[in-house]
Amino acid sequence: MTRTKLVAATLLTVALAVPTATAVAADAYGGGAHAWSPADGGDSGKIAVQDNSSDGDPVKAEYYRVDSSETKRTLWNHSGPRTKAYSGDGSRIYKFKACDENYGSPDDCSGWVIP
Repeated sequence: MTRTKLVAATLLTVALAVPTATAVAADAYGGGAHAWSPADGGDSGKIAVQDNSSDGDPVKAEYYRVDSSETKRTLWNHSGPRTKAYSGDGSRIYKFKACDENYGSPDDCSGWVIP
């Protein structure tokens, strides 16, 4: 193998490996909700949501996974102030938002965030 081909193959391998090996943490805030991904040790297939308010309303994270890109999923936290909820593991989460549930009124949600 020529030196040029070896260098090209090495660069291609590094370029393909780096995006899957590193996960960029992202946060979203909506009302009293705080969601982040990757969650639980940097796993890009997990998301978490925390309730940061004392209004008695639950919070949620709405998110999409790579392997089921048309399915919006929802992680609820009904446990009260300062508690956290974690999703199960799955394919990489590619966008999410945090929402504070408001019964009878529109929810307070962040915009969509891409981790």
